[in-house]
Amino acid sequence: MKYSEAKIGRAFVIRLEGGDIVHDEIEQLALEKGIKAATLIVVGAADKGSTLVVGPREESARPIETMEQALHGVHEVEGVGTLFPNEEGEPVLHMHIACGRESGTVTGCVRRGVKTWQVMEVVLLELVGATATRQFSQELGFHLLQP
Repeated sequence: MKYSEAKIGRAFVIRLEGGDIVHDEIEQLALEKGIKAATLIVVGAADKGSTLVVGPREESARPIETMEQALHGVHEVEGVGTLFPNEEGEPVLHMHIACGRESGTVTGCVRRGVKTWQVMEVVLLELVGATATRQFSQELGFHLLQP
């Protein structure tokens, strides 16, 4: 286990509106408000055609090859995430959401583009004094949190 310590700073209550792309909007807000690190929760709905990363194709393959799942129809959403800077200091959201419609649920990461249907509510809690960053791992083929 690796860890670092931070304190809770500002709290942002955010309403994403129809057509907003979740990770784009949150990362843009972070840039505008000077948010370096945060934790987030989200509830709302994702529009049809939104795409989730739903796992590695093969668990032992390196670099990791991801799988994607498009949503067919509007889905209810709940999720959690973190935001930390990459090597260039840009905020990068890592958020997983569970998307349900009727009796089915798909869970995955929002990086490929999750589009808001009507509304998503986000509560973002800034982490002040955080030193963690996301650094690219050649072996895995994606950015890893380095506390």
